[in-house]
Parts: sequence; C-alpha cells; structure tokens
Amino acid sequence: MASGIKDRVAILSMGCSRFGERWDVSQDELMCEAYLEALDRAGIDPSMIGAAWYSSHYDDIGAGKAGTPMAQALRLPNIGVTRVENFCAGGTEAFRGAVYAVASGAVDIALAVGVEKLKDTGFAGLPTASRGTFAPMYLPTHTNPGNFSQLARAYATKHGISRDDLKRAMAHTSMKSHANAISNPNAHLRKAITIEQAMNAPLVAEPLGLFDCCPVSDGAACAIVTTPDIARSLGKTAPVLIKAIQVVTSNGWEAQQAEWDGTYVHTARIAAARAYREAGITDPRASIGMAELHDCFSITELVTLEDLGLSAEGRAWKDMLDGLYDADGSLPCQIDGGLKCFGHPVGASGLRMLYEAWLQLTGQAGDRQLKDPKQALTHNLGGGPAQNVCSITVLGGA
Repeated sequence: MASGIKDRVAILSMGCSRFGERWDVSQDELMCEAYLEALDRAGIDPSMIGAAWYSSHYDDIGAGKAGTPMAQALRLPNIGVTRVENFCAGGTEAFRGAVYAVASGAVDIALAVGVEKLKDTGFAGLPTASRGTFAPMYLPTHTNPGNFSQLARAYATKHGISRDDLKRAMAHTSMKSHANAISNPNAHLRKAITIEQAMNAPLVAEPLGLFDCCPVSDGAACAIVTTPDIARSLGKTAPVLIKAIQVVTSNGWEAQQAEWDGTYVHTARIAAARAYREAGITDPRASIGMAELHDCFSITELVTLEDLGLSAEGRAWKDMLDGLYDADGSLPCQIDGGLKCFGHPVGASGLRMLYEAWLQLTGQAGDRQLKDPKQALTHNLGGGPAQNVCSITVLGGA
C-alpha cells in the first residue's frame, strides 16, 4: 500500500536569484545564481548529485525541450537531467521529481532548478501559447486577467460581496505583499503602496486593477534534496522535511459540467485534502504557520485561502481585511512578497515559494523572519480557474 513521502526526504539547501527585469544576464547566469547559492549552503561537491530536474515553461531559441541547457550551464557531472513543464506549477513539478528520486532510493542527493527569462520575449505579459501545431483554435479570446476577473465576479455574486468591499479586500491583499517585499532584496517590486492606490488604479479586467496583477519577471530558484540521515551527517542538525507533495490536474469537468459555479478552484480543494491527509494534518489553521500562495491576481489569493480551508467559505475577504494574513497576523501569507511583488518567472515560481518556506523554517529569513512558522505550505496554480494544474507542498521539522 502506498504510504506517501512524509518525512522521507529533507531539503539540504536552496538558492534563489534576484527576480526582476534582468536584462544584464542570460538564463544560464540566472540558473548559476540560484545553483551556486544552494551548492554553497549545502557544503557538498557537485559530484555527489545523482540526478536533476529542470523546469522552464517557454522555449528557448536553439535550446529545445531537453535537459541540456541546465546540464551545460551548471556543468553537472554527466547525470540524468529531466526537463519538465506544468504551466506555473513547473517549479514544484521539478521539486517533486527530485524528491521522489530520493524517496525511492534511486539516488542519495537530487537537484531541482526552475528558471524563466520572460522579459526578453518582447511580450508585455506572458508570451502567446497554443495547444500545439495540429490543435484547433483554442480559446481565441482567452486572457489571464479576463479569466480571473470572471472568478472575482462569480465569487462576489455568490457570497453577496459588494464591489467596494471586494476591491478593498483585494487592495489589502496587494498592499500586504508590497509591504512584505520591501525587506526582500531578491524581490522584483520593492515599493509600498496604499489601499487607496490599489483601489483607484487603472482597470485591467473589471474588477481587477493594475495592482491586482503580478508582474512578469526573470528569475531562477533551486533546491538540493537528500535523505534526513544524510542531511544530518552533513551538519544539518534540524533539517526541513517534506511532509506532503500533491499535484492535481483538471480533467475537463469544470469547463464541461454545470456543477462548477466558477467561484472556486476545484483542483485546489482536491490537492489540499490529499496533502493534509499525507501530512497528517486535521486542522490546517492550527497546523500551518505560514503560506506561500499562487497570487497571480489578488482574487486568486483570496479564493485559495478558502479552497485550502484556511478561511471559511465566503469569509476570506473579511479575514484579509482583519489582518489575519498580514506579516504580524495569525497566518502570514506571501511574507516574501509573493508572485505579486517577488515576481513570476513561470518555471521558477514553485521553487521560489519553497525557498522562502525553507528560509523561514531554518531561521534564515533575516528582517522578515517569522517568530514561529511551524509547518509551511506552498501552493501553485498553473492555468486558469477552469483548466489548470494545482500543486501543494507541506514542509516542516522532524
């Protein structure tokens, strides 16, 4: 019988580049920034790494869909490098591959790297994507802000929330992330905003305004994982352990059945239930000390808080306004600034969230260090509310 991977794998170290408009460096250099930090923190020789996973969503000209760009950039010791992509959950997918390799006993130490160099594509937002060469035209009027604006309108209608109340809750969500990012030297956006600025900003897709949307960024993040025993033998006396990793993919139900009302993310609820079961969590509000959620838009963070059982259904907007998710609240969210301010290089974001969770759990977060983070949860959402990949990871101590 499958028993999950709880406590079978430890994070030996992690690294993260500075996110932002990195015109001065290449994708290879971004990977090196993250990898060299992780390697230095791990205190190991590269020859000890047995396998690697590489996440990058958009094609690189001349690179192809293979593991060679990462293997060559990092001069890895002729090990297997598997390239993965799973929309915005790709970074967590790479992490899952490395964790599963160690949990299975196939290797002692494994590497996961996520990277994206989006600013050089020439697009103001995410580059245009299709389902493939021979696929029919697919959602020709689709935009990410448009999809999540529909989520916002449906959520407000179902729960009887006025536009002003919803806008204020979303504004508080964004204001919180901006405030948190000020103390993060790796964050893309490090400037405070007011709730009034967010509420009165130009609209992107009603009711989402400019400050409700995360930026498109360049960046990379990295994790080196091993067994708890090996981590301790290398001097990590209290290693961070993986309690759960769950990935759930939409199967078409949301878009094809009338039961889904468009007010929540179906896959997030399934992934949360499975992750809590794997981690042995019965009361997430009492067990989770911090969360890094996929706040591609402010409404996504609010809805996700309910999907994960951290707020009661229809209550997240009130909990947000009450400060529950602020840095000094009972359950800090996006303490590093989140996608909203740290930035969102698609293939790297999942690992960036894990990087912050690892820093917090090991007491290395500096000015933004939380007093008692307990267990940490990270959540990725790749795609739109109706068709997506959702991943949830829970980390904690022994």
